[in-house]
Amino acid sequence: MTITQLTYVLAVAEHQNFTKAAKHSFVTQPTLSMQIQKLEEELGVEIFNRNKKPIALTQVGQKIVEQAKNIVDESKRIQDIIEQQKGYVGGEFNLAIIPTVMPTLLPMFLNNFIKKYSKVNLKIFELNTSDILTKLKSGQIDAAIAATPLEDEHIKERPLYYEPFLGYIPQNHPLCSKVKIEANDILLEELLLLEDGHCFKDSVLNICKNRNMQTKLPYSIESGSFETLIKLSHEGLGMTLLPYLHTLDLTEKQKQNLKDFIDPKPSREISLIYHKSELKPQIINVLHETISGVVRGAIAFQDVEIISPKLKI
Repeated sequence: MTITQLTYVLAVAEHQNFTKAAKHSFVTQPTLSMQIQKLEEELGVEIFNRNKKPIALTQVGQKIVEQAKNIVDESKRIQDIIEQQKGYVGGEFNLAIIPTVMPTLLPMFLNNFIKKYSKVNLKIFELNTSDILTKLKSGQIDAAIAATPLEDEHIKERPLYYEPFLGYIPQNHPLCSKVKIEANDILLEELLLLEDGHCFKDSVLNICKNRNMQTKLPYSIESGSFETLIKLSHEGLGMTLLPYLHTLDLTEKQKQNLKDFIDPKPSREISLIYHKSELKPQIINVLHETISGVVRGAIAFQDVEIISPKLKI
């Protein structure tokens, strides 16, 4: 039994196809198939049911894959230890970022990071939180930036910053005359929200939880982007809430529609998260240092508060 064989097994389990697994592993399909067959012969069991389409794990194969993940992860840790000892920061690193954070945060730190750590081959993906958790646990990504806390025993969370919410209220809205707003001012029925799957929506709904619904409107709108919500608010269809970093790119005219919350301000916690096995810690550390350093100056708020400590993702 070799680490290479176990790696091939994990690739087939992930892709459910020998050809795709071979391509992902940068070997020919016959080579990958031969190594897996040798392992099955050595163990005296079948790991995969090849008669199913797509290829499926056998009952014993599922248990083998679970253990193989641990073995492969631990083998990678040896290389991490060596690289840490040498002070080397480099290699491939797969990072996922949730959609409501990526457009604003990525331009803030990426250029600085790649210039300072040029030996890191950073691959970035935009994923929602549920997909992030799945891929972290399967080893398909190394770390992610997401709203926390997630309260997952398999995941470690290192807070990067706390981002306040601001109300975006058009001039014709009843709340436009207020200097500052509070959660009780918000009518849930006229609040424009992101569509399901965005954890920012869950954060907002937690701010407005246990509120009585008022005036039933003849429409319900959910969108996939803040830009759409802003345009809809200008059409008189309601108000919305925005994360602070997103407001930095608004026009001066749009910024006139922003309303701050009274203290303590509702906010969300954004963290760098990764599997508890903590592979590639040297890259995780410099990522955390770079991002938190850049954002620290951008968010000059005090007395922020996490309104929803338990997000429903």
